[in-house]
Amino acid sequence: MVFTKVLIANRGEIAVRVIRACRELGLETVAVYSDVDRKALHVRYADEAYLLGPAPSAESYLRMDKIIEIAKKTGAGAIHPGYGFLSERADFAQACADEGIVFIGPSPEAIRKMGDKGIARATMESAGVPIVPGTSGELRLSDEELIAAAIKIGFPVLVKATAGGGGKGMRTVKSEKDIKAAVETARRESKAAFGDDNVYIEKLVENARHIEIQILADQQGNVIHLGERECSIQRRHQKLLEEAPSPFIGDDEEFRQKMGKMAVKAAKAVDYVNAGTIECLVDKDKNFYFLEMNTRIQVEHPVTEFVTGVDIVKSQIRIARGRQLGYTQEDVKMNGWAIECRINAEDAHNNFMPSTGYISKHAAPTGPGVRVDSGVYTGFDITPYYDSMISKLVVWSKTRAQAILRMRRALEEYRIVGVVTNIPFHQNMMNQHRFMAGNFDTSFVEERFSMEKADENKETFPEIAAIITTLVEHQHTERSAQIIQRGKRDTSNWKWVGRWERMQK
Repeated sequence: MVFTKVLIANRGEIAVRVIRACRELGLETVAVYSDVDRKALHVRYADEAYLLGPAPSAESYLRMDKIIEIAKKTGAGAIHPGYGFLSERADFAQACADEGIVFIGPSPEAIRKMGDKGIARATMESAGVPIVPGTSGELRLSDEELIAAAIKIGFPVLVKATAGGGGKGMRTVKSEKDIKAAVETARRESKAAFGDDNVYIEKLVENARHIEIQILADQQGNVIHLGERECSIQRRHQKLLEEAPSPFIGDDEEFRQKMGKMAVKAAKAVDYVNAGTIECLVDKDKNFYFLEMNTRIQVEHPVTEFVTGVDIVKSQIRIARGRQLGYTQEDVKMNGWAIECRINAEDAHNNFMPSTGYISKHAAPTGPGVRVDSGVYTGFDITPYYDSMISKLVVWSKTRAQAILRMRRALEEYRIVGVVTNIPFHQNMMNQHRFMAGNFDTSFVEERFSMEKADENKETFPEIAAIITTLVEHQHTERSAQIIQRGKRDTSNWKWVGRWERMQK
């Protein structure tokens, strides 16, 4: 279906990202916002903007009826859900279809099969895709049945919500005495976040990597993968940093294509259309297991865009308009290395407590190979109603080592005043030997990383660091003096500089 106007049913950086993609494709945009987002960046950037309601999500960004009403009122022929909120709600996709509005994402049936983790596990198992041992999740098991299943599977296990993501409704359980409380807590959290308290049990694969595969599928049946992303740097199952490709896979192209073929097979099993991500757990022996499928655009999609050159959001829109993929699997090549740091309004020195307030200064880094996706600006208020992410800082370079150096530079340049951010966490991570060596797993941050120890190491020998800095500054001053000094006799300044440099050796 051809459409010329898109409503973005989201907020923050992803809403801005979609608006920019639409503008480059020559499409008009409609923003929606809550009371507290009246001055948000996505409202300023869109061609039109409409109030949804009060700040709480349930009264604004989760109001399907109001969003569809605004789409019809403005003549928007399509709705892009972004990520979070309504992006993985099959009933919302179905409501759009019922009103003749294009949902820029997969079909309601595909979302039902893959958006619900329990059904997804059963679907993948029947399709021959390896899954982590656990309960099916298709049935609504009682607390007693879940506890019995956990004991039978063997600890440690994960209690996971069948709906949603982002670590909500998920608990790690290491012993039988904790399983009852974990199930009850996961149910309450899932109900509050997704309106569904169904949970299931999954065996915890210890020392595992979290590696995901980005796929694209058009309406003509063509499905390709865009390589992998490494997402193992997490805290409480919430990703903090991502990179592409994975340092664990590296140059092992055979293994990369093996995982890619699995992801394509999984997508085809549900007749998937549009962008999606197959998430896997990978053990130290390179055995991989299907974890879940995200039936939407991912927060970390920019790292894949950097290394493949594919604009995933534009591809989503083109696919929704009925266009065929303009490239085959053979055309997809991974070039260089990209790293993304999620810049959140939270205090890494205080158990990552959220921070709210008025941003009195927001100066984002720039330069070669640096990208900042953000929905804030100087003068913006960070409120307690939504996710704490301020922006995504993404860098690219030819090698992983160069990308780490570039990220260090970009983090040093980033200035946010008014709220506490997790930039110090990312700076410490960039200096961790295990991270630099690519030697980490999903438990690294919680079990083998400490902000206090990292800060202590950073402050080692401060006097020596000060002396070195002074000497370097003095050397720069000397060099400048030599360069601007008028040459004596018939000797040029270039010769004087050359002599001076030789004297320093």
